[in-house]
Order: sequence, then structure tokens, then C-alpha cells
Amino acid sequence: MITKDTDKKLFLLDAFALIYRAYFAFSSNPRINSKGFNTSAIFGFTNTLLEILNKEKPTHIAVVFDTEAKTQRHEEFEAYKANREEMPEDLRKSIPLIIDLVHGFNIQTIGLPGFEADDVIGTLARKAELLGYTTYMMTPDKDYGQLVDNNTFIYKPARLGNGAEILGVEEVCKKWDIRNVGELIDILGLMGDASDNIPGIPGVGEVTAIKLVKEFGSIENLYQNTDKLKGKLKEKVENNKDLCLQSKRLATIILDCPIEFEDAKLIRKDVNKEALKELFKELEFRRIAQNLLGEDIGGTEKLATEVVATETNYKAKSHSANQTDLFSTATFFNEQNGTSAGEVSNEEAEPVYNTIANVEHNYILVDTDEKINDLISILNKHTEYCYDSETTGLDTLEAELVGLSFSVKPHEAYYVPIPAEKDKAQAIVEKFRPILKMRVKS
Repeated sequence: MITKDTDKKLFLLDAFALIYRAYFAFSSNPRINSKGFNTSAIFGFTNTLLEILNKEKPTHIAVVFDTEAKTQRHEEFEAYKANREEMPEDLRKSIPLIIDLVHGFNIQTIGLPGFEADDVIGTLARKAELLGYTTYMMTPDKDYGQLVDNNTFIYKPARLGNGAEILGVEEVCKKWDIRNVGELIDILGLMGDASDNIPGIPGVGEVTAIKLVKEFGSIENLYQNTDKLKGKLKEKVENNKDLCLQSKRLATIILDCPIEFEDAKLIRKDVNKEALKELFKELEFRRIAQNLLGEDIGGTEKLATEVVATETNYKAKSHSANQTDLFSTATFFNEQNGTSAGEVSNEEAEPVYNTIANVEHNYILVDTDEKINDLISILNKHTEYCYDSETTGLDTLEAELVGLSFSVKPHEAYYVPIPAEKDKAQAIVEKFRPILKMRVKS
């Protein structure tokens, strides 16, 4: 929970960042309703929204969308974001419904042609600060770090039960090893940003970028002191001055968008129950409707009480539990707000599967240095083992590592949680690097 006392708590949600995150969270097991429509993104976004409203209780809130109009960044650099894949068609079809959903919650949606969501959020956050608000920018996007101050924070949504992460000045500076959050722009200008196709200086990565910013403070000061550089680094920096300065401009969030701060439109209001009821019927979100609206909208999805009764009957009959009906409810969202990520529209008669509930297993949490060393020793004794990585999504440019899983024999597995702090995460990954290298058989 946010503990800072304020009468004006504003949440600004980075719509597409959260929508993509929700969509890919269900990529391995998408939610398909009885009409064959993929509701994964809408369902995940709904739960994210409910978490904020129920847990953080903002006084003011808005959801900010990117528009399809080109921005000044595209005009300056034609290849800006050109590396991004087309939006999946089922996700594209979900966007109008998500907008309807937000309006059903009586929450303002904002989109400003010619500007990105982060520009709009940055501008509104600065205006809000002058009016005495404490603002939480809800996004997993690292670029927002340049905006935090004593009254403006990043609110990274909860992931896989780890809880939400709130980043202020101290956290951002520690994460990037910088003295002030403005230096993050210089780091991004030097190293570039693959997710936005911002080039930076070719061959300069995060470590070198941080080192240069620590030494010179800014890109501009760096180029006034290139005589202090040596070797290949000096050559790279001097040969890419224009590209580097351009990359810094591209990475800088605009804070003077032509948009007014309209307090009355941002005030949190009661939901439009009728509008949400119709939408939830169409989407077949029966359990969410019951929890939020207090009524059963019907459908084939089992409600919580029905699931408990079904589970009891299965156990009494010594049947194997149905994985989809009974156990997918324990994944992803239920720890956040009491609703389930397993609300899948299924026919009542389902095949019976073996699950974690009825198969003997031994799952071992590896969460200390000693346990990690023991696991590495075990893995080194085997020529073959199973391995999987848990990430926040499938987008290789945006996904973050959450955990590592290993197994060397049936029904026994090891899970290594990866902390959110980059230096700690890197230290753990480095320990496993030798055993994860490809083994070539002669």
C-alpha cells in the first residue's frame, strides 16, 4: 500500500504498456470465450484496474492511450519504433472493448494526436504537482524514471504475486547508479533503447553508458571532454556525436504537451453498472461481474462457490481434479484482488486431467546463496536436465526475467526466483551462466 498521506492521489495509467503486458501474460493459455474471442488482454487489464481502485483508492484517475498519429520523434527519426511488430489481430480487436470498459468505470480516457502516452502523462504529472497532487504513473516502462520527483512516482504493477513496486527518486537513482533522475536520459541517449529503436552509440551498452554519465554528468559535457577518452571508446563517441545527441532528444519525455489538467474529469466516480453488466455479459466475465456488481450475469463459467462444491464432489468420488476449473484460479491475479486469472469459459463437461493436486511431487524453492550453490552442484552432475525461464511476457525487448526452473527427474523440480533489482538479478544469472551454455556433443 502507498502510505504517503495525501488528499489528492492521481493515478495515470499507461494504457498500451499495461494492455500488452496483460495480453502476453496469458500467451501460453489464452482466455477464449464461447464465441471464440480472445479476452486475455481485456481480462488482465480489468484486474489491473480493479487492483488499483480497490487497493490504492485514488481520488483521481485517467487511462492514457497512444494514438496512431505520427509524433515529432517519427518526423525527426524515420526509424523510430520501426522495429516493432504489428499488433496481433485479436489484441487489436480488444482495444475498443477496453475503451468501453474504462468508460464503464466512469474513468477518463486521454489520447493526444502527435504525442505519445508518456508525453501526455509527463505533462499532466507536472501540472498536477503544481496543484498539490501526488501522482503515480502506472507503467512497466523504464523511461518514466526521468519523471519521478518528491511528488511523482512510478507504480510498476504487481507480477506473479510479487506485489506492486513503487519507484521514487531514491529507487530510480539506485537502480541506474546515478545522482539525479535526469541522468537517465543521458544513459538512454548513449546506450539507446532497443524497444523504441533508439540507436544510441553503436557498441556502447548500459555499463559503459552509466560509467560515462558518472564521469561526465551529461552527453553535452562528454563531447566537450572527449580528449579524456581513449582507444575504441573515444573513436565510437567522437564518430557518433549527432546520433548520440539525437538519441537523447528521442529519449526525452515531452513535458509541455498542449493539454489542460481538467480536475473534474479526473475525479474518481461510481461505475456505470448497467454499461459494465452488458460488457461483462458479452465478454463472459461472470465472476468479475459477481464481485463488482453483486449479481450473476449467467453463463457457463463456474463461480467461486460452485468451484468449491465441484472440488468437494470430485474428492468424494476419488476423481482427478479438473485443472482448468479448479486450479488455474490460483495463478496470476487472485493474490492481487481476490479475482481469478482462471475465469475460462468452458463447457460444464470437461475431461479429467492429472494435476498438481493429485500427483505426488516435490517442488523446491531455491532462494538463498547456499541453495543456489547446492542446485548448481546437482545440475553439474547430470548431462541432461529440463530448464525453463519465467518472464513477464514474450516480447524479448520488453520482458523481464522472473525466475528459473530446473528438473533432473520426474515430479521433482527447483525454482529460482529472480529479484527485481537489476544488480541482484544479474548476480544470480551469472552463477548459472556456465551450466546454461550449450553443450555440443562430439
